[in-house]
Amino acid sequence: MGEENKNPEIWKAAAMADHFDKIQKLPEKIEGVPNFRRVPGYKVYCCGQPTIAGFENALNQACGNIYPKDGKIVWLNMRQEPVVYVNGNPICARPTNKIGEYAELGDVTRDSVKADEEEFLRVIEGRVKNADGKLKYLDVNKKEQEVEVKEVTTLSLVIEGLKAKFPNLVHMRIPICNSAAPLEKDFDTICATLQGSGVNSPVIVNCQVGLSRSTTGCIVACLFREYQLSASYEGLIETVPGVDLGLLKMDRYTMDMSKDPLFRGEFEVIKELIAELPDGEPAKRECDKVIDKNGPPKTGGTGIKQTRENIAESKLSYEIMDDAAQAFLKQKIMDNIHKYFYLIVFTAYIREAAISCKDAASEDDKKKFALTGGKVSTPADQLKVPKTFVQYMGEHGSLRTIVEEGKGKLQWERDIPADALANLEALAAQDFKGNLGKIIHDIYQTAHGLFRDLPQGDHKKRAKYRFASKTLMRVLPADLKTEVEGL
Repeated sequence: MGEENKNPEIWKAAAMADHFDKIQKLPEKIEGVPNFRRVPGYKVYCCGQPTIAGFENALNQACGNIYPKDGKIVWLNMRQEPVVYVNGNPICARPTNKIGEYAELGDVTRDSVKADEEEFLRVIEGRVKNADGKLKYLDVNKKEQEVEVKEVTTLSLVIEGLKAKFPNLVHMRIPICNSAAPLEKDFDTICATLQGSGVNSPVIVNCQVGLSRSTTGCIVACLFREYQLSASYEGLIETVPGVDLGLLKMDRYTMDMSKDPLFRGEFEVIKELIAELPDGEPAKRECDKVIDKNGPPKTGGTGIKQTRENIAESKLSYEIMDDAAQAFLKQKIMDNIHKYFYLIVFTAYIREAAISCKDAASEDDKKKFALTGGKVSTPADQLKVPKTFVQYMGEHGSLRTIVEEGKGKLQWERDIPADALANLEALAAQDFKGNLGKIIHDIYQTAHGLFRDLPQGDHKKRAKYRFASKTLMRVLPADLKTEVEGL
């Protein structure tokens, strides 16, 4: 059967190598596992797509010398792209216009990506057969490479092979987009996959590089572990005399108020969310703490990017971009705000679930797990969330409207002070050509004050030039504006 009779999208897909020069962003390296690290305070690990040998290296690192290799280990793969292994190295299927870019592939499901992966294996085998045992593929810089193929297999088969040494390994595909929030059902899939595992069971989360998608998955996994700790152990701790429970609560976290409001996550839509949710403030604090632990060392983590502060950094970059780049970045910023919004909502959901588990233990659980004083401490691996996140969102349907309508509520351009604008308009109306030198001087004086917070350099110059050109167009007389726009 020819390639043209198979899945047309996979048949047209380019083969792109996952790994590339400088993929490793962190100082400590585990061979074959890009950017492998542990989230401080949790047995949750984050990384890029491993080589076949790298999978075992990562699992050995997560187990260490204590956790048994035949114990339950959860591996969450957050990628949308089908992956095959050629000579032990991961190669993914990409649309030809998505080489070296974030793979935002739309509504990809676990079943669809697995089917595409099997199809991609057949496509690769066909290409190798027709090229005398060689495969041409692209690197992230779109440069064509060629390799003699000795072995090709799918990710699913690699995982099955690992189960000889790690028999209770659970590998779950949860395909999510890079910037946008996971779907509501994706949060439930993560919860369902982690349910039944203990807080000490290792969780490994990967995407291609170990940056955005894997960090999102790690944050959700850590929040689920917080639910287990809260629902299972607080009852036990309360039986210990003299323990100040307040010191153990994650929602006591205090944000550094010297940071810019955007870096603190104080977006307008987040303020609306906090006002809408009864548990809004504590949920945001707990979520921010977990986000910080999944960020770089400066926020207490071991990672590369900080989910909340990355939004603010992108917003600062937005001001210095050209129009085409701004359109792309604006959508990315709104998607990331959407994701941050949903992470806070998920935190509120998981906090409510912990309270329900503690206060509404079944009679059977009360008999089996009762403590002195009437408290109940159900083991973490036996806890079950009372309702799904999809059900929770159904009960709080207004939140969906709030985020859709509010994620774009940012000041996208810096406003020129009213008195400065009035001065420029007066000069232009009086004698535009005669006052042009004064107009340009005053525009740049205004820009100098408006962008004084930006560090010196090309970015600041570009921001001032952009502001100057837009402001000059704004005060142009109508006849000149028509002439300029027609150029």
